[in-house]
Amino acid sequence: MADAEPTTPPLQPPLHDTSAPRDREPDAADIEKYRKWWEERKLRKLRGQYESALVQLSHLVNENLSAPLNIASVRVRGAVRTRESFLGSLIDPYLVPSPDEPQTLSTVLRKTKEMKSLLEETDLFSQVEAVIDRSRDALANPDDVDVVFLTREKGRYFLNTSTQVGNNEGGASATCRVRNAFGGAETFEANVAFATKTRMSFNASLSKPLTSNLKRRGEVAVFGMERDNSSFASSSEGVRGLRAVVRTGTLPTGSHEFGYEAVLRHISNLAPSASVSMREAAGQSVKSSVYHAWTRDTRDDKIIGTRGSYAKLFQELAGAGGDASFYKAEAHGQLARSISPGVTLSLAARTGALWNFGAKSYFSDRFQLGGPVNVRMFRMNGMGPHDGVDSLGGNLYWSAGVSLISDIPRKPHWPVKTHLFLNAGRLDVMDKSRPLIDNVISSISKPSISAGLGLVYKLDPIRVEVNFGVPLVASKSDGLRKGFQVGIGLEFL
Repeated sequence: MADAEPTTPPLQPPLHDTSAPRDREPDAADIEKYRKWWEERKLRKLRGQYESALVQLSHLVNENLSAPLNIASVRVRGAVRTRESFLGSLIDPYLVPSPDEPQTLSTVLRKTKEMKSLLEETDLFSQVEAVIDRSRDALANPDDVDVVFLTREKGRYFLNTSTQVGNNEGGASATCRVRNAFGGAETFEANVAFATKTRMSFNASLSKPLTSNLKRRGEVAVFGMERDNSSFASSSEGVRGLRAVVRTGTLPTGSHEFGYEAVLRHISNLAPSASVSMREAAGQSVKSSVYHAWTRDTRDDKIIGTRGSYAKLFQELAGAGGDASFYKAEAHGQLARSISPGVTLSLAARTGALWNFGAKSYFSDRFQLGGPVNVRMFRMNGMGPHDGVDSLGGNLYWSAGVSLISDIPRKPHWPVKTHLFLNAGRLDVMDKSRPLIDNVISSISKPSISAGLGLVYKLDPIRVEVNFGVPLVASKSDGLRKGFQVGIGLEFL
């Protein structure tokens, strides 16, 4: 006969109270408080065990940093839509041992960290975790290890519709983006927008990294737009073109962009009141150009910066095919400094010159100046040479501004700030019979000046200004705007 199962005898009161005062255990009758207390106590215990294990692991690693260790292979799990050849181009440089560097645990940890950062920089993964494991190769040495990255890929498709405002116009847009289009971190993006002044615009681009360190990226794009210029030039402008670009560097240290553009421009839809100059400018022109842009930005905020600087240099050479033949150069700069708590001084300047090699310059290539986003209290694109009501643009300009931006009293956290501003600038047509320096001195000696005050609203990613001011000095041909002026845009003087 089998032995009977042993049974636990029932507990008989009185029982000993095991609670400790230091645990601050609540009354057992209060079930909810007791449940919360127990959960917090369990979390504290787990946290203590985790921190203790972390300290022990840290001591163990630090004591063995010089131990010999070598990466035998690297595996990336979860990258189902990414080509192995692309992942190999990122990882292979780390598998080549350096003769001057000993292969130790310290080296393996550093390389693992760098590979993890590179995978995250591709913007393909929402999660990247690294695991160092024993090598699976049957012929592996005892010092060989495998590095395994556990990843989760981001969504491939993105579709967005939105309303937008910027540079004193508003509109609606639709954007489609395909991430990792062909498995090599390529990005295909298409955008179409309709706005008040730019009636229609479209852009389709395909970009991909060109180097294994992801520091250089290439892009090809087709683009076009239809812009209504009737408010200042009694016409419309159509643009269709293609672009090839190579980008390198970062904004804090300086980024470079090298590109080629082939663009077909068309001035049409002339108003009945269009001037003779605009009628002569009507028609098609073709621009084929190469350009370079360098940008450095260390501002703490791109909309209302309190410290840092911004600099941009742009130059373009056209003439290798097409009708337009010119050299264009521009320079933008801004400096922001906090002069007291809640008060920032901002200094900005812009200048540009266009030197035409052909018989004439085209309207689409000339500079325009004036408006709430550059020289305030002048009409939008209303400065410089005119023919009747039409602004013809110029080939030499400069503008400068100083702003004193302050918090609203007792409301420093508000996105609304007050500011005082003083702007100056001028747009001219260069006289080629005179040296360039004489043209520059002549332009600087006859500035148009404005001053005023207003409110600045930070509405990410744009800036909105409501200003009241007056032009202090103006040329006879400048279009003035006295009183209130509203500006909406991304870059302000």
